[in-house]
Formats: sequence, structure tokens, C-alpha cells
Amino acid sequence: MKHRLGIDIDGTVTCPSTFIPYLNEAFGKELALHDITQYNLAPLYGVAEEEMDRWLAENEAGIYERAPLARYALEVIDSWKDKYELYYISARGRHLYELTERWFQRHGIHYHHIELIGSHDKIAAVRQYRLAAFFEDKYDNACEIAEACGIPVILFDTPYNQGPLPDNVIRVRHWLEAKREVELRLAP
Repeated sequence: MKHRLGIDIDGTVTCPSTFIPYLNEAFGKELALHDITQYNLAPLYGVAEEEMDRWLAENEAGIYERAPLARYALEVIDSWKDKYELYYISARGRHLYELTERWFQRHGIHYHHIELIGSHDKIAAVRQYRLAAFFEDKYDNACEIAEACGIPVILFDTPYNQGPLPDNVIRVRHWLEAKREVELRLAP
């Protein structure tokens, strides 16, 4: 039986800087990825949480449609299409499913299942699908999944996800490193 991998989409399969140009334009800032030192964007852009939430709700679909792939993501994921079952578990809302599926198809990204849970709490989905490893960019998600589910979690290094890591959270810079780490840990 093939191992089943769980993969977050935004900031993991997509480039972690995807939203920055749009946020900069909307809020009159000139931030770069290295300036995004926390997951909560409202304080960094000097706006209230409600304003940021409203802006994201109004703009997320268009940005998701144009999101570029993370470096090496397609190459690595393509190399796994026959080796692993690829389950994408995202905090995106369910109303974005068709847009998300079209994006996957347009970019030629292989998948066995896409689950949009509308929440950052992915533990139930990780357990439900019996995932062998998970790929994430959100620090607290990575730590919580690793600790609650006892599986390796590959954390893609960004300025917004720094902090001490449990033993089974592995920080990587890009998908080629992620591939090496997973294949070492899930070798038959």
C-alpha cells in the first residue's frame, strides 16, 4: 500500500510571497517576504483584523487563480504521482474548490484528493486520511500536527514561521529538500 502524503496548498505548493504585491498595493506598503515575520498580516499592514479579513474575502479568489508555484514543487510532486497518494488539505474555504481544482489542472499538478476545510485546524483531516507525512508553512499547524498525529511534518522555511520545533518537524528551504527528507523517513 502506498503512503499517503498530506500537503497544504498556500505558501507550500504556491509561492509564499503570492499575496504580498496585492497587499502592498491595497494598503500602500512596500513589504517583501523577509518583512513578513508573523502569520497575522493585519498588524504588519497597519489595519484592523476585520479590515484584513474583509480584504482577503474580497480578493482571495483572484489571487489564488494567479498564484505562482513554489520553486521545485511541480517537479517533486510529479515525481511522486505514482509513488504516493497525494492529498491536499487546505484552510481555503469549500466555496473555492472549483477554482482550486482548475488551478491544479492548469499547472499540471497531480492529486488524488483535495480537501478545503475552511479552517487552519487540520488535525482531524490528517487523522481521517491516515497521512504518513504532512507539508506545511504555518508554524503552529506544523507543530500541532506533528505532536497530535505523531507523523513527520515538513515545514517550508519562511520568515513568518520561525520558532523551536518538535523532533518530527523538519524545516526545509524548498521542495528538493522536502523530497529528500520524506524519502528518507518513508523509505520501505
